[in-house]
Amino acid sequence: MKVSMDNHSHSLSLWCRLGTAVAAVVLLLSAPLAAQYQMPPPDFGESYSLPTQSHPEPPSGWVNILDVALLASGLGLAAWLILKKRSRRGVVLLSIGALAYFGFYRQGCICPIGSIQNVALSIADPDYMISFGVLAFFFLPLAAALLFGRVFCGGVCPLGAVQDLVLLWPKKIPRKLDRVLGILPYVYLAAAVYFAIWSLRLTGGEEGIVVARRFLICEWDPFVGLFRIAGSFHMLALGAVFIIGGMFIGRPYCRWLCPYGGILSILSRFAWKNVKITPGRELDCGLCAEACPFGAIAGNRADRGACLSCARCYDSCPLHSKRVPGLVTIAQGPGRNGARV
Repeated sequence: MKVSMDNHSHSLSLWCRLGTAVAAVVLLLSAPLAAQYQMPPPDFGESYSLPTQSHPEPPSGWVNILDVALLASGLGLAAWLILKKRSRRGVVLLSIGALAYFGFYRQGCICPIGSIQNVALSIADPDYMISFGVLAFFFLPLAAALLFGRVFCGGVCPLGAVQDLVLLWPKKIPRKLDRVLGILPYVYLAAAVYFAIWSLRLTGGEEGIVVARRFLICEWDPFVGLFRIAGSFHMLALGAVFIIGGMFIGRPYCRWLCPYGGILSILSRFAWKNVKITPGRELDCGLCAEACPFGAIAGNRADRGACLSCARCYDSCPLHSKRVPGLVTIAQGPGRNGARV
C-alpha cells in the first residue's frame, strides 16, 4: 500500500513538473513578443464586439501570463486525470473550472479556436503582430494533443465544457452521417483561414466589391453570447440551438464544426499516449461503446482522432467497477486474449 501511494505521489509530481516546464518554456520563447505592437483587429462583423473591459488591466501583461499558466496547468491536470487517474468526476470538475474562468470570466477571449485566424494572418501579413498569449493558446493544446490526445477538448475547452454539461439524454447518430458531418470542420477551417487572410465582400452602391478581412470563427461563435450574456438576436438564437441540441447530441459543435478540433483530431492520431479504456486486459463487452455519446469507440477501442477524452467510458467499464463491491461480477468472461477476468 505504501509503495502504491509513493508511486501515485511520484506520478503526480512528474505531471505537475511537466506542466510547469511547458509553461516556462512557452513564456521564455514568447517573451519578446509581449511588447510587440498589436495591429487593429480585422472586421469581426456587425454581430460581434470585443469584450468590454470591466476591471483595470493588470500591469505588464500579467493577465496574459496568468491565462497561459492556467492553460498549461489545465492541460497537464487534464492529461493526469484522463490517462492516469482515469476519473470522470475529476474531468467534470476541471471542465467547470475552465468554463468559469476561460468562458464567463474571460468572456471567451482569448481562445485557441479563434487564434487560428490570428496566426494565419500573422503568417500572411508581416505587419500584423500577435502577442505571446495568442501564440501560446494556439500551440499549447496542439503540443498536448501530440503527447496525450485531445485532453484540451476533454477538460479545458470552455466551448466543449458547456456542451458536455448539458448532455442529458444522449442519442446515437448513424456512423455514416457522423463521418459525412465530420468533414465540415475542415471546410470551416479552410474558409476561416481564407477570410482571415484575404476575403472579398460584396456591397451595394458605389463601393461595389470591398476587400475586408473577417474573423469568421469569432463572428460566428455560438457561445460567445452566453459567455458575455449579451449579443445580437440571431447569435443568441444560434447559441440556443447548440445548447438545446447538445442536450440530446454529444457536443455537436465540437464534432461537426470546430476547426481547431479538426486539427487536434489529426494530431491526436500520432499521440505518444492516448485513451485506452482497458489497457492490457480488454473485455470486449461493448459497455464502453454504449456509454460514449460521440461515437468515438469502434471495435470496443477508442478512436484516437474522434475521442474527446471525456472519460465517460471509464465509468462504464466493469474493470473499473472493481472498486465498488458487488459490481465486478459482471466482468466475468473471456478477454481479448482469451484470459478470464
